[in-house]
Amino acid sequence: MSVLRNGKTVVLETENFHYVIEYDDFGYVHNIHWGGKCPIEDYWVDDLGDENPNHPNLDQIRCEYTPFGKTMYRPCAVKVHFADGCREINPEFVSCETGKDTAVITLKDCYYPLEIKLLYKVYEEYDIIKRSVCFVNTGSDDIVFETLMSTELTLPGTEPYHIVNTNGGWGAEFIPADTVLEAGSLTFESRQGRSGHINSPYVIAYTDADELKGRVFSAHLMWSGNFKVKAHRDLLNITRVTLGLNSFDFEHVLKGGESFEAPAVICTISDGFGAMSRNLNRFGYNEVLPKNFAKKPLPVLYNSWEATEFDVNVKDQTALAKKAAAAGCELFVMDDGWFGARNDDHAGLGDWYVNKEKFPNGLGELIESVNALGMDFGLWVEPEMVNPDSDLYRAHPDWAYHYDTRKSNEIRNQLVLNMTKPEVQEYIFNCVDTLLSENNIKYIKWDMNRPFSETGGENLEHPKMLWYLHTKAVYSIVDRLKEKHPEVQFESCSSGGGRCDWGALEHYDEVWTSDNTDAIDRIFIQKNYALTRPVKTMRAWVTDINWYNRDTPLDFRFNISMRGVLSMGGNLNNYSDDDIAVSRKYVDMYKSFRNIIQFGDLYRLLDIDKDEISADIYVDDAKDNAVLFIATVNTRCMKKTLPLYIQGLDDSKIYEFDYEDKHYRKSGAFFRNVGIPVEIRKQYYNNIIKIKAV
Repeated sequence: MSVLRNGKTVVLETENFHYVIEYDDFGYVHNIHWGGKCPIEDYWVDDLGDENPNHPNLDQIRCEYTPFGKTMYRPCAVKVHFADGCREINPEFVSCETGKDTAVITLKDCYYPLEIKLLYKVYEEYDIIKRSVCFVNTGSDDIVFETLMSTELTLPGTEPYHIVNTNGGWGAEFIPADTVLEAGSLTFESRQGRSGHINSPYVIAYTDADELKGRVFSAHLMWSGNFKVKAHRDLLNITRVTLGLNSFDFEHVLKGGESFEAPAVICTISDGFGAMSRNLNRFGYNEVLPKNFAKKPLPVLYNSWEATEFDVNVKDQTALAKKAAAAGCELFVMDDGWFGARNDDHAGLGDWYVNKEKFPNGLGELIESVNALGMDFGLWVEPEMVNPDSDLYRAHPDWAYHYDTRKSNEIRNQLVLNMTKPEVQEYIFNCVDTLLSENNIKYIKWDMNRPFSETGGENLEHPKMLWYLHTKAVYSIVDRLKEKHPEVQFESCSSGGGRCDWGALEHYDEVWTSDNTDAIDRIFIQKNYALTRPVKTMRAWVTDINWYNRDTPLDFRFNISMRGVLSMGGNLNNYSDDDIAVSRKYVDMYKSFRNIIQFGDLYRLLDIDKDEISADIYVDDAKDNAVLFIATVNTRCMKKTLPLYIQGLDDSKIYEFDYEDKHYRKSGAFFRNVGIPVEIRKQYYNNIIKIKAV
């Protein structure tokens, strides 16, 4: 059983941990414990005790979901105003329903027609609990939400926690920020209309942990729009975290008879960061990703952008496809420039019809050539955007977010379409549906290259709801397209990694990790992406990017990109025959162990920041096969020989492999406890070692 009951105590049991809640007669649901297992009869809730007039007892309880009002002054999880102006929620307990792996606790305001349902689902084998909240308006008057968080978590103990989020940017996504929260609040958020490149919709909390050991708590909001994560530590040294929709410029109006379920949150607990990553990785492809491709290995793709940019035509794309096929690619993707009057980024967005000058016979001629080479065909689109210089905008200027009294701000010469309008949603669906229905397209790269501005929509009775409604519209369109075209993969892209959260992963099969494909930068970007997301969703390109005027060898670039979903994006027109042969060698090698990378367990062995060497190993479920990647840019001061302790193998099995002209045949226990010596004196050193159980 995953859910246990003992009177008013509910125990959510995962493979290794308990999450314990208890409801009282006053309408409060208490968090009792989140950690190691105990007998269920040992759990109880403390009495509230006497009230201090300056520090009320209600402000101290470990509440599962804190409403605004009464004498609770800490950050709240929900705040509303009712039709008569009252802004306080006073919940009373109604019921607790439990199933094999679910629990629903229903509360109701003592006067107003508002029900609050706390929702729990246990995923036992991953040590994961999915939480959310559902609100029901049982009356006839509107209830307006000003704050609406999906989850509140109370962390155990009183030690100050390290709170981990990100402080990145375009081309520098997922850069971790680790802050010790002694007192007060930390807030991480997006106000851009997408989850964004800077902060992330998750939180990781720990006191003393590393890759292999130490208790790690984390929570991941499944949402791609504006979000807020707030961590708070009070005078009793209790640390609480809330995650949900951003209250910035926000309201949600719940009409009579309606219900609203907030985006879910994945709550995890693990011993060590590595275990957290592996649990999330397996949970992702088993439980979250769209089912059509979740268990299938993703193909090696080639993208035409670096080779041609906007200058696409049937002749040059066909020639490029031949080189991609020679390099072993399985999917050829034509990027921007194929539609409308699209010769640069000033025009054409919104006009999703094929440019007849570039493709006089439509896309079919190119697709047939690509298919004849043994590859599938894919296409880039940016459906949420419009150029003012486009047929669409000239016909429907009111389809972009705007204020009549303000000049719209263009970013990348484009505006954001008002996706809350049904006619806009139907236009986008029909355009992409027509492309997929009329052409043998197996992959869509769905891009979003700018944040919102001028967030006005004359169609909305409550304009502040647009932030939420826009993201829901994107999800709905993608889901409809995937249902009608189940053979098509969809990739989420937003100027790189601006929309690659767990909400996107419910609807897209993969994500574009970053526009920055420099191999050295990608070591950091990919490491931090895979810390909290499935490896098989991480597109990793080998390109010719040279922002830093450094000549990174081709084999080094492959070493880094093969640690995710290998792809190619360099200008193959400039590749020599030897370069194509090297590419083919690595692509074929990747295909030989692709399943281990995309579905195996990842162990981070050495960190390039700390050790000057990056070493990752991927191990299959049976622990019979593994792939070890070692790379470094350079080492300093005649670095001494470093022992590499190889994690993830079965202690009792014998493994063998060759490394640096030496043959190893030893137990998994030896490789874990004694390790192998690594001595690197070479710049851009890289090595890929296949390990096999004897």
